[in-house]
Amino acid sequence: MNTIQTLESFERTINTEAAVLTYFSHDTCNVCKVLKPKVENLLSKKFPLIKPIYCDIRLTPDVAASLSVFTVPTIIIWFEGHETYRFSRNIGLQELEAALQRPYALLFD
Repeated sequence: MNTIQTLESFERTINTEAAVLTYFSHDTCNVCKVLKPKVENLLSKKFPLIKPIYCDIRLTPDVAASLSVFTVPTIIIWFEGHETYRFSRNIGLQELEAALQRPYALLFD
C-alpha cells in the first residue's frame, strides 16, 4: 500500500484512479496491524485493479478529519471519485469482498 503524505496527494489519487481503497490506521493499533495484510492480500488476489493506499491518521490528521474518520481501522472505498463504501472498527473480510464484487465487475469487466 502506498502511504498518503498530504491531503493534496490523497485528493489527486481519488480523482485520478478508477477505484481506490483507503486504509486508515496508526502504528499503535494492533487490530490494524493484523487486518492490513489480509486486506492487501484480498485486493491483490481478487481485486487487483483497485489502488490501495494507507493513511496514518496520526501523521496526516488533516486527511482523516476531512473525511470524518475518528476511529481505526477504517476502510473507505472509492469508485470513480465517489465514496461507495465505508467500514469501521469491526471489519469482516467476507463482508468487504462481497461489497466490492458488484461495483468492481461493473467498472472493470
